[in-house]
Amino acid sequence: MKPVYSKTCSITAVLMISLYWITTSAVANPHEFMLNNGLKLVVKEDNRSPVVVSLLMYKAGSVDESNGVTGVAHVLEHMMFKGTENVPGGEFSKRIAAAGGRDNAFTSRDYTGYFQQLHKDFLPLSMELEADRMHNLRLTEAEFSKEIRVVMEERRLRTDDQARSLLFEKMLATAYQSHPYRRPVIGWMNDLENMTVDDAQAWYDRWYTPNNAVLVIAGDVKPDEVKMLAQQHYGKIPARPVPALDERKPQTEPPQLGIKRITVKAPAELPYLLMGYHTPVIHDTAEDWEPYALEVLESILDGHASARLNKSLVRGLRIANSVSASYTATGRGEGMFLLAGTPSPGKTVEELEQAFRVEIKRVIENNVTDDELKRVKAQVIASQVYQLDSVFAQAMQIGRLESIGLSYRDIEIILEKLQTVTAEQIRSVAKKYFDDDRLTVAVLEPQPLEHKEPRNIPDELRH
Repeated sequence: MKPVYSKTCSITAVLMISLYWITTSAVANPHEFMLNNGLKLVVKEDNRSPVVVSLLMYKAGSVDESNGVTGVAHVLEHMMFKGTENVPGGEFSKRIAAAGGRDNAFTSRDYTGYFQQLHKDFLPLSMELEADRMHNLRLTEAEFSKEIRVVMEERRLRTDDQARSLLFEKMLATAYQSHPYRRPVIGWMNDLENMTVDDAQAWYDRWYTPNNAVLVIAGDVKPDEVKMLAQQHYGKIPARPVPALDERKPQTEPPQLGIKRITVKAPAELPYLLMGYHTPVIHDTAEDWEPYALEVLESILDGHASARLNKSLVRGLRIANSVSASYTATGRGEGMFLLAGTPSPGKTVEELEQAFRVEIKRVIENNVTDDELKRVKAQVIASQVYQLDSVFAQAMQIGRLESIGLSYRDIEIILEKLQTVTAEQIRSVAKKYFDDDRLTVAVLEPQPLEHKEPRNIPDELRH
């Protein structure tokens, strides 16, 4: 049952209704289990439709790579579909599709995930296949030499040939001096060109072990039955020594001592401006407050059609064709608050940068309004409630938090903390973090567009 909102309903009432629905929709849900080999299992029961999502998250991403083998986490993600002793290459996805399901995978800076979404009757098939490749993957030189070319082509298509993606990549490489977030998830091309199957095998052997993973099962299931299935398929896989997240060497970014600026020349129609400020992320969900204030500030600047940046810079001053703000409050490394935009015809990136600075100054000097805060907080609640409509979104929310050192139990705390953010806290974080000593400015300088025949995107790029 979905909550019903009145247009005259206060934000307090919305909060109470939403939190009540979220916390009482199921007793003791999600359910948590720990297998003897260290695999953490989280089961989120949702009986509205006979569908289940199986999501396996490994606590290893590009942040765990080293120079010379950047991109290996993503390369191995591709190789995970190339077969085991029991399941020939390509058969994994075929068997899931034959069961009426879909599957895919993703690599991020902080983790790597594999998922299947299918009818609940086929959960045993999903577990059998995923557990098999957790410890039986067969890596061959022949398959690797083909797949590494696919990954290099993916890099060309999605980064090298995309001016804004290239700008973002180079901006991060400039903004971060030493933290591994400076390296692209897909890897530097030179590293991909020199990568070997042994590099992929070493990554697999180091990180792909049950005690470095969390398995999230969401959907129309019974927790005790899921636990039995997990023990049957995953429980026999031996654990290997691997450092827990809190045991890995800290990689703290040294303080930035002044503004950084870069210009990237690339074929494009329009110039583009990207401004990134170093900001904190959540470490202690109950005690921290700055990340929550920054997240609310992001929504005030760019959370809806009438948000400040669009209202002022696009519709008002008409200094920009488009503007955006983005910030993520969670992650294993330091965060970054991004402002981006394309100047209007006749306007320059310098003018747009100054316009962004004026908007931040207004936040610091004039504070945000009560109406803005109420609107954003209502959106936060609505977003959380709408997310519950998607079984996949529920699984991802749990998996992401568990994979970066937080907990699914933090979901409600995060929601409640967002509701307590004040105008003064927003002003405080804007004043503290929107400082030139934390700022990197990246400008795309358009070059003439070259006529190129469109590339055919390989099917393999879906992984």
